[in-house]
Amino acid sequence: MNSLLLALKKIHIHPLFWFVVGIAIITAHFLELVLLVTIILIHELGHGVMAHVFSWRVRKISILPFGGVAEVDEHGNRTLKEEFLVVLAGPIQHVWMIGLALGLQQLEVVSPHILELFIQLNLMVLLFNLLPIWPLDGGKFISIIFANYFTFLKSFEYTLLCSLSFLALFNVIVLIIAPLNLNLWIVLSFLYVSLWGEWKQRRYIFMKFLLERYYGKTTNFHTLKPIVVDGDEDLLTVLERFQRGFKHPLVVFQNGSEVGKLDENEVLHAFFAEKMTTAKTRDLLYVY
Repeated sequence: MNSLLLALKKIHIHPLFWFVVGIAIITAHFLELVLLVTIILIHELGHGVMAHVFSWRVRKISILPFGGVAEVDEHGNRTLKEEFLVVLAGPIQHVWMIGLALGLQQLEVVSPHILELFIQLNLMVLLFNLLPIWPLDGGKFISIIFANYFTFLKSFEYTLLCSLSFLALFNVIVLIIAPLNLNLWIVLSFLYVSLWGEWKQRRYIFMKFLLERYYGKTTNFHTLKPIVVDGDEDLLTVLERFQRGFKHPLVVFQNGSEVGKLDENEVLHAFFAEKMTTAKTRDLLYVY
């Protein structure tokens, strides 16, 4: 209950949403809007509540003109299991909502038209969110899969490239079956802009991942994944090989022979605290 109350306090209504409300009233689609916003709000609250359960820092839960988003201040250093459950907590809300609507249909206590519309909108939101396109839930599931096999930076880049491919395919489908649907074109435009913005910010996001790993909340990694590095590699190149969910001891080689070992925190400290941004890995062996 406390997690729900905390999530409710984070709700933010985008100013343009009220413009959409006005359009819905004028065009006699207010009922559809109310049902859709209710579904989206419950979906996003699912993410928010689960994030609070794991003590994630939830910035806000925004209700946008054409959807919603739960914004968190976590930068890839929570466990993949936690992230999977936080992402899953959104889509899973549609299961009980559809089940409730079907139960009410049997009891005949609510208009069949409203319940049918409610079920259709639930399925629409669920299926749309499961599209493998970042930042939709389906795109985040893809990101979690990539994170199991690739470095943080590579997994994020692969997620964005994969998302762009699916978005282009979705674009072609819309062009064929619903070329005059303004709402779909607005959503497509939003997704293209989001992907472009994330691609431009990918290095910044990577740096936030490293900073969170160094300065942020301590995470207990249960799996060690040593990284073999050449003494002539610069620190940034080494940091680009860091992967989510693993602690990285570094084994330093020079001219084919092992010359020492470093802890990942030593590299992070040298890069961020000591500002040794141009240093070679071998230099740290003499410092530490």
